Amino acid sequence: MAGTGRRLRQLRLAAVLAAGSMLTGGCITVKAPDKPIVIELNINIKQEVVYRLAGDASQTIDNNKDIF
Repeated sequence: MAGTGRRLRQLRLAAVLAAGSMLTGGCITVKAPDKPIVIELNINIKQEVVYRLAGDASQTIDNNKDIF
């Protein structure tokens, strides 16, 4: 008998939660912004620096072959 009362309370709780979720279903709205979305990317790629370092490293290796 105790299990029946517990199930009845669980069913009531589920019914209340379901009814509450139905009532709040109309409150959610999705609207596009009035102004455009601006994404600022400050990306500065310096490939030249890597190229220069590779050249310097190559010269260093050529000049100091006994070290490497």
